[in-house]
Amino acid sequence: MNNQNINKIRFWKNIAIIAGILAILISVLLVANYFQIKRSDPVNTKVINALVERLNQNPTDLQLKNEIREFDLLARKAYFTNTWQIRTGGYLLIILVIILVISMQIINSAQKKIELNLNSDSEKFPEMQKKARKWISIGGIVLALISVVFAYLSYSDMQNKFVQKSGIQNINDSTENNSNNTIDSTLTLAKTDSVSIAPTISDSTQNQQLVNSEFPSPEMKNNFPTFRGVGGNGIAFQKNIPEDWDGKSGKNIKWKTKILLAGYNSPIIWGNNIFLTGSSASKQEVYCFNKKTGKLIWSTDVTNLSGASAKSPKVTDDTGYSAPTAATDGTKVYAIFANGDIVALDLNGKKVWAKNLGVPDNHYGHSSSLMLVNNKVIIQYDHKSAAKVIALNCETGEKVWATDRKVKVSWASPLVVNIGKRVEIMLFAEPNVISYDPETGKENWKIDCTYGEVGPSLAYSDGIVFAMNEYAKLVAIQIGNQPKILWENSDFMSDVPSPVAKDNLLIIPTSYGTVVCYEASTGTKYWEHDFGVGFYSSPILVDGKIYLMDKKGTMHIFKFDKEFKIIGEPKLGEDCVCTPAFADGNIFIRAGGSLYCVGK
Repeated sequence: MNNQNINKIRFWKNIAIIAGILAILISVLLVANYFQIKRSDPVNTKVINALVERLNQNPTDLQLKNEIREFDLLARKAYFTNTWQIRTGGYLLIILVIILVISMQIINSAQKKIELNLNSDSEKFPEMQKKARKWISIGGIVLALISVVFAYLSYSDMQNKFVQKSGIQNINDSTENNSNNTIDSTLTLAKTDSVSIAPTISDSTQNQQLVNSEFPSPEMKNNFPTFRGVGGNGIAFQKNIPEDWDGKSGKNIKWKTKILLAGYNSPIIWGNNIFLTGSSASKQEVYCFNKKTGKLIWSTDVTNLSGASAKSPKVTDDTGYSAPTAATDGTKVYAIFANGDIVALDLNGKKVWAKNLGVPDNHYGHSSSLMLVNNKVIIQYDHKSAAKVIALNCETGEKVWATDRKVKVSWASPLVVNIGKRVEIMLFAEPNVISYDPETGKENWKIDCTYGEVGPSLAYSDGIVFAMNEYAKLVAIQIGNQPKILWENSDFMSDVPSPVAKDNLLIIPTSYGTVVCYEASTGTKYWEHDFGVGFYSSPILVDGKIYLMDKKGTMHIFKFDKEFKIIGEPKLGEDCVCTPAFADGNIFIRAGGSLYCVGK
């Protein structure tokens, strides 16, 4: 019996020694890694930014552009490799310490069963052993805790350094900051409750009604009710759109109207009405313009709502206080602001209902646009304190349901699509894409696929969802109860503009000015084109053409095709970061503090 226990002790001693040595080694590496990151730039952003400076002096150097892209790709890979190593090292260290403690306990238990003939100090010997094991265990746990702290600090420092230092300046635009802040993407909620309210009608009946009503309805298609068109998918159902204009001479500029307060939200349209919002730190307004003349029909102040915080949230200059695009169903217009205020107005500008959702805990400012489906306002409220998606009743503003989300801060907007058998709400935030039932808020499916601060929204076509994010990757997801990744690519990414897809073609805009076309089902690249100026505005597919406005106000119009063919590049003459809207053969563009109508 003693021999068995002695063998047992020997075995677990070996396990403990191996675990201890590995734990010490990993601890040393984690601590050393932390100080290495503090001393150096792990993603070589200084090198990349130096190359960009050279390119600004010689913008036609194609070889230098390719070199910058290669360094950028290496930077992304270096960042995610390093963070993976830190996370893995932390997990391994915790496991090894647990193994070490368990080994010591097993050894202790076995030793108690052995009767040993010791010398005169035998009574002190067990106590000495007990103290030794105690201090070894305490030392191992303390070492592990210190190392895990350093691992967390390294991970956090890497993330901050990567986000802050690798904001590579846009090609041909050295004065503009290519930040990860978003203009027309999305964000988060503050400290509201997470109780879901049951729907009054069964989800199966209601969702069948959605399919029967042919979402999107013909009325939705005839108008432009939400950010990036119906459901937020980047497709407009319009015809006879102009391809040539000039803001300086006024060619094909039907009218131009000043917008009273600043904002980065895009126009939405229903009937003869165009809606926008504007705000400052102290005032919030919703505007309605005449679509034919540009005349301001009404302006409604929605400041100081009941329950709103008296203190304005901190926002960045390129997000502002009214980045989210409003939504309309033809009977009311719905708007949300950076402080969490959400309001519904009738078509005369009269307040129907209003409430405050809590100030979003977000380091850039709230920018997720509103979506509408089956008499519900859908709000993606992913922020640091309590990420969730919320559905409010369009008529009353009452909460229909709210679903908590285990995700990080996101600036992407919801996507609402009819997949044939049902309508789904799809949201994008680290680490996953998740689909929800619009009637209950219940999860349909989800798939882990991304990293970092998410800005671009999703795109959908023919059963495939496309998700991309700067410094992460582009993924094509075959949706369903068991979703799977069809293909992925990390060559061309975006931190603000969103993709668009249809008919087995996928268009990817990048923030630094390159646009790429892929075969949607396989990821085969058909073409890429460098426009030389970065994009914040998202592309819209309309009448077989892509309309994509760059930050300098040039609209790049090209065929939606396997072969790149430019159709026109008319200039507005104003800087622009907002996505345009389309209706009645006209384009409506928010730029330079004004609203433009462009038409033949």
